[in-house]
Amino acid sequence: MNEVLEDYSLNKREIKNKGMIQKVGIIGCGSAGQEICRHISQHGLEVVFIDLTVEKVDEILIKISQQIDEEINKWGLTKSDKRAILSRIVGSIDYNDIKDCDIIIETISIESSESSKETRKKVFKKVEAHIKKDTVITSNTSSIIISELASVLKHPERALGLHFLTPATTVKIVEVIKGVKTSNKAYEFVVRFVKMIDKKAITLNEAPGNISTRLIVPLINEACDTLIEGVATMDSIDHTMKQGFGQQFGPFELADRIGIDKVLKWMDNLYAEYGDQRFKASPLIRRLVRMNYLGKKTSKGFYKYSFGKIVGETISNIEVN
Repeated sequence: MNEVLEDYSLNKREIKNKGMIQKVGIIGCGSAGQEICRHISQHGLEVVFIDLTVEKVDEILIKISQQIDEEINKWGLTKSDKRAILSRIVGSIDYNDIKDCDIIIETISIESSESSKETRKKVFKKVEAHIKKDTVITSNTSSIIISELASVLKHPERALGLHFLTPATTVKIVEVIKGVKTSNKAYEFVVRFVKMIDKKAITLNEAPGNISTRLIVPLINEACDTLIEGVATMDSIDHTMKQGFGQQFGPFELADRIGIDKVLKWMDNLYAEYGDQRFKASPLIRRLVRMNYLGKKTSKGFYKYSFGKIVGETISNIEVN
């Protein structure tokens, strides 16, 4: 094969690299954002996450480091893997730092369900003011219509839903949600990104709850009712679903991993949208949230946790009212 000087020209290299995905921006880096951040960096892409304060950014970087250490202890990663992953992650409070990102993933955590839509809309507008004209904007939310969030954008065709299931580091699928105005170009770009991080894109048309949340909410609610009625213990219910149906986690353990406050927001959003009793949150869910028993992140939820491991149950000491 004959080589010519043009094969090594700068212009040739630029053409080859055009359209490559190299940098990802994450807005809000709570538990879900941290998992997504780690997973993307582990697959060789640069990640910059934006959060509210410098103190919060430092705290997030420490948490990500600790999470990687847990994987090292399980022989899932090496210390050199850790150095490589962390070298590709940068935290910031300045939206200017996402200006050269190829794709943005909004993963903000909001305390109030009522303020969720408006807060995310403000984030979408702020993001669009700082990014390139061809950067795709996505949201990890599963209970809010992506077209509603995209309605505040000058270019709503660039917006999609991109919902990572928990835990994002191990679940092999991602829900890709097309809005009313989503362009084929943006959709194809996101599907390519999903393949780059070694996941399979499950494409669906927008509907509150997508597939995953819409199906898991009634399961968690029914598990709560089964427990309250005294049919079986929490451990028995979780083991039945894991051993009997091959689920990775039982409904109570899954709720703890997701965050019970997040589960409640899903339920409230879906109930407001559909008005269906299936989505009306169990009083047990509300009771736990009022007590700040939010799951693994507070070391107490349905179960008690020590260093991320289940060490007991909390329900026997909680009155439901």
